[in-house]
Amino acid sequence: MQREKKYFYFELIYQSTRSHARVGRIHTPHGIIDTPNFVAVGTNATLKAIDNNIVNDIGLQLMFCNTYHLMLQPGTAIIKQAGGLHSFMNRPRPIITDSGGFQVFSLAYGTVKDELKSKGTKKLDNGVLSITEEGVLFRSYRDGKRVLLTPESSIQAQKDLGADIIIPFDELPPYHIDPKKLQDSLLRTHRWEKRSLDAHLENPQQQAIYAVLHGGIDKNLRRQSCQYLTNLPFDGFAIGGSLGKNHQEMFDMLSYTMPYLPKDKPNHLLGIGDLTSLEPCIKLGIDTFDSSHPTRVARHGQLLTNNGTIKILNSCNKTNFQPADPTCPCLMCTKFNRAYIHHLFKAKEITGLTLATIHNLTFMVNHMADYRESILNNMI
Repeated sequence: MQREKKYFYFELIYQSTRSHARVGRIHTPHGIIDTPNFVAVGTNATLKAIDNNIVNDIGLQLMFCNTYHLMLQPGTAIIKQAGGLHSFMNRPRPIITDSGGFQVFSLAYGTVKDELKSKGTKKLDNGVLSITEEGVLFRSYRDGKRVLLTPESSIQAQKDLGADIIIPFDELPPYHIDPKKLQDSLLRTHRWEKRSLDAHLENPQQQAIYAVLHGGIDKNLRRQSCQYLTNLPFDGFAIGGSLGKNHQEMFDMLSYTMPYLPKDKPNHLLGIGDLTSLEPCIKLGIDTFDSSHPTRVARHGQLLTNNGTIKILNSCNKTNFQPADPTCPCLMCTKFNRAYIHHLFKAKEITGLTLATIHNLTFMVNHMADYRESILNNMI
């Protein structure tokens, strides 16, 4: 296999004969990412309720950090001064950062949750002042200062952060958008991504850059996006934009999008990591998934297991002195019982959030390892 970059490349280990599922390795300067894999979201350079030493011990191979939030606090220049994100947050393993565009356009149009609930398009508000060919002008939610985010400034911020994988600046149009406006948005996103790529190539800095494929649920636009972006020297491909208003629309969109992607480069599904989505998407050939879902629901007392979700606040757990999941090797399940965790949540003790987060993250790491084993055994 010809390797264009010694510091970053994808290695295919096994291709299932039952589906498009595959097992591979993404080689990065900070270690290997086994695929398929789950990527936890550490918005502010940490996963809420646990520190990065614990995350490293759990074995999470790739963490997602958000450029938008880190630009505003503490500022990417400070993180650069600290030696980059890996040094700043004490993480020896791979990191991926986004462009900041997702958060900016969520301010303008609403969140993905709003989209899936079909709440429609909002007018520009919540700090977004203008969207032009140059970029997006918005007000910082921290101090009200005006910030202009462009393809070039987004890439420079990600250079300061020093993540292993970076994302070009893109526009996130809402699900409910006029077809003509969706096409215009796609073309502008392509121009922004090309500008991002050009800025990155001026100083690659041993970072890989993934293109972001757009087009909503429009088959023709998705095809156009794949054809344009795969002809540019991106290192991998992320599926972004509006993914549909329900799971089936997303699965349908992926089924006609994935065949257009090169097999010798890694791919990533942005913002999806719920248990319902994983197996169907893995069968379509998705390599990595990022989501805040497992850690977010942990803080609400929902514990993920192979036998379904345990709601630890339910009264039945008040006198249950068994571990939440006897098969789980995590700190919570090996050292504490359900009654104690129930008590911690009732008492609003932070330790409860910490233990539940450790459990859900451990579950996801092991769950993805099980998927890789199933693919290697040609069961998926």
